[in-house]
Order: sequence, then structure tokens, then C-alpha cells
Amino acid sequence: MIVSVRLILLSCILTLSFFAFKIPTADFDIVKITGGTISGTVNKEGDIHIFKGIPFAAAPVGNLRWKAPQPPKLWAGVKDCTVFGASPVQAVPLPFSMWTKEFLIPDEPINEDCLYLNIWTGAKVPKEKKPVIVWIYGGGFSSGGAGAPIYDGEAMAKKGIVFVSFNYRVGIFGFFAHPELTKE
Repeated sequence: MIVSVRLILLSCILTLSFFAFKIPTADFDIVKITGGTISGTVNKEGDIHIFKGIPFAAAPVGNLRWKAPQPPKLWAGVKDCTVFGASPVQAVPLPFSMWTKEFLIPDEPINEDCLYLNIWTGAKVPKEKKPVIVWIYGGGFSSGGAGAPIYDGEAMAKKGIVFVSFNYRVGIFGFFAHPELTKE
């Protein structure tokens, strides 16, 4: 008898605790863009929508390696945009540099297929236009990535600003000036 009463009380407490917390739900998490449909995520408070790893160009590999960016390939279904795209291929920082590896080479994967952007925006659909900041990370055109934690756009989005960051090809993959390539 005592065990069944305790089980009933426990189930009531668990049920009530489920309803006590606000679970962020958003119909804004799925968005149609030029290339297809993407799904994002919301922050812990449920007031900021975050879309990571949105392709803005075709993968710059193979025949496209030394070419200008081309439009991204269209995709079917909903593309998961909850994880940062790969950072651009880059050199390992020199020893005794003033910057540490954590700042120069982000934690996410590194790949030539790196042309992705990220967006942080308010959860509510605005009635008026919002200011937009497009953040281009530093690194002397030789290192960096938009997924580094120091470039998180949530604080800006909380102030009503749409924050966009993106990767670009760095080093030899982005700034290789060779006479044979300039002929094209």
C-alpha cells in the first residue's frame, strides 16, 4: 500500500514538473530559402532562433577549387542547420604565437567544403525591418572560422539585431594568385 501511494505521488510530481517548464516550440524553426528548406534550433530561453551551416555556395572542390563560388546545389526535403559547417582548410598556428589554437582553428571539422553561413535572429516574426550585422572573422586571410565560440551571435540577436557570420576560403585556397589562374 505504501509503495503504491509513493508511486502515485511520484508520477504526479513528475507530471506536474513536466508542465512547470516552458518547452520552446517554434513554427519559425523551418524556413524556406532559395536552395530549399532548412531547420534550425532555438536557444535555451526560446527567444532566439539559430540556423547554422547554411550552404551559400557549391562545395569549392574538384573543378571548382580555384574558381569563384558557384550557387549551392538545391536539396530536397528539410536540411538540418543545427550544426556549424566545416571551417576552411588552414595552417596550424606557429608556436609561440600570441593567439592560441582555440582562437585560430575552431573545434568543428576542417574541410575544403566550407562555404556555409550562420544566422541568429529573434524568435518573433518582426513587423518592421531589423538591423543586420554581417560578421567577417579575422585571421589575416589565412586562418579562422565562423563557428568559433567567440563569434556567437546570440547576444546581438537578443538586442534585436540579425547576426550573420560566414566562412570563406583562407590561405592558398582563397587567395592563391598564380598567372595560370588569372588567365581564366
